[in-house]
Amino acid sequence: MIDAHTKLCAVIGNPVEHSLSPAIHNAAFQSLNLNYVYVAFHVMDVAGCLAGMRALPSFRGMSVTIPHKRAVMDYLDVVDPMAVRVGAVNTITNEGGRLNGTTTDGPGALRAFAEADVSLVGKRILFLGAGGAVRSVAFAMAERANAAQITVLGRTASRVKELGGDLRAKTSADIATGDLGGDLAAAMTAHDVIVQGTSIGMYPNATEDSPIPCECLRTDHVVFDMVYRPLKTRLVREAEAAGCTTILGVEMLLHQAALQFEQWTGEKAPLLVMRRVLLDALAAGV
Repeated sequence: MIDAHTKLCAVIGNPVEHSLSPAIHNAAFQSLNLNYVYVAFHVMDVAGCLAGMRALPSFRGMSVTIPHKRAVMDYLDVVDPMAVRVGAVNTITNEGGRLNGTTTDGPGALRAFAEADVSLVGKRILFLGAGGAVRSVAFAMAERANAAQITVLGRTASRVKELGGDLRAKTSADIATGDLGGDLAAAMTAHDVIVQGTSIGMYPNATEDSPIPCECLRTDHVVFDMVYRPLKTRLVREAEAAGCTTILGVEMLLHQAALQFEQWTGEKAPLLVMRRVLLDALAAGV
């Protein structure tokens, strides 16, 4: 029952109508009988939005999506050190009028690897793409995974150079960079874990495209495709056929949401409930 004691959580973005977060979080709140509700807000005025959050004691948590992940940082009281290094916040928690910003994208990916029983210690990790999602995961792995090497390949040289430079300057990881078109084949032979972070294969674009030729896949590769629409991209299907260990993009979405839930409620996230709702929504084409 929604009443005067109900805690409000929300996702803000522009656009935001496609977000699956309300379904995931509301199912989690209900499964634990928590007096919380989660809604989606189409926001253009970031400053006004966060002023409103600060003024409302019951406004407990906020998920932040495109294009506001950088802009919100100017209006927060505290920003987690990893979020500062990444340069983006996707989670805000209202602590009695003080707004604290964190990022759960990278840590959520690490949880997905841990749940799949894949260790990154001593591994050579190859990232395809240099956008915001890759940036978050690359920083988390550079700081917390004890990997042997991290390589970033992308199609836009300036973005690859920027991300590579930031990783070298802000972490102690061994970082390499290159061109996605020219350097991919050689990089595939030299790396153990492949993190696909481009939009290739994503709905509603050319979903039957793959950034990696199937002949480059080895049985000992671990392949993580951040794309979650469709649930299994062509890359994932071909990696499975090649005998690779695969991790679906939906797992990162799930675990970053679980980290948000735990931060806002102090309760352990009901992963089975959240995964079921997420998969049902994707199957229904929501």
